[in-house]
Amino acid sequence: MLAQQRQSAILELIRQRGGVRVSQLVSRFGVSDMTIRRDLEVLAERGLVDKVHGGATLAGPGSAEEPGFAAKSIRQQAEKRAIAERAAELVEPGMAIALSAGTTTAALAAMLADVRGLTVVTNSIPVADALYQNPRADQTVVLTGGIRTPSDALTGPVAEAAIAALNVDLLFLGVHGMSPRTGFTTPNLLEAAVNRRLISAARRLVVLADHTKWETIGIATIAPLEDADVLITDAKLPPDGRRQIGEQVGELIVVEPD
Repeated sequence: MLAQQRQSAILELIRQRGGVRVSQLVSRFGVSDMTIRRDLEVLAERGLVDKVHGGATLAGPGSAEEPGFAAKSIRQQAEKRAIAERAAELVEPGMAIALSAGTTTAALAAMLADVRGLTVVTNSIPVADALYQNPRADQTVVLTGGIRTPSDALTGPVAEAAIAALNVDLLFLGVHGMSPRTGFTTPNLLEAAVNRRLISAARRLVVLADHTKWETIGIATIAPLEDADVLITDAKLPPDGRRQIGEQVGELIVVEPD
């Protein structure tokens, strides 16, 4: 296969899946890791894809364009893991917590297997799956019903009604973007409504957002920055972002990825 043909095929795969890993492409096309990375570099230079750690995703989403869960899961993996590890330190035995949809909240869910007496409310299929894979008899997982979105969130009136009757100690909220002007945002209107319900049900709001979310804006605002009791991000957040966020959220926690 010629390089141009292979690059066209790679682009079509990324369009279908939202994102791909280099290892997947090496296996599929039977070429070297370096060859695939050169192909992705060519596509990135043409503005067709964004190179991320270990792979590539479609380039340039608009404020209403929502990447799928698989596409987002290969972005900023080290940062998300470090953020999730710090968030897990806030969870205590016997708590009732809520986890919104998102790849960072899914990473957090996988770290909660040893917490005694925990009740977890979520509208995220991957979050529930992560907890079901490591079940504890003294843990309860409440998965709302609803309409499934590209990010594997359950939304709509069924999800909102389920959450409205509940009260939790902490909400761990994943977001698409954050800025001083628009607050915390998402590209999905239905998901924004469910997230606002989750905030209303929680005694404290903990936002999990890596540095790439800074000045990214989705179509729907979930909440202003000052509503966050805690925001956990990574050390790549620029100084201006740290200053502005630090002035508005209750507590800013910055972690250093491995």
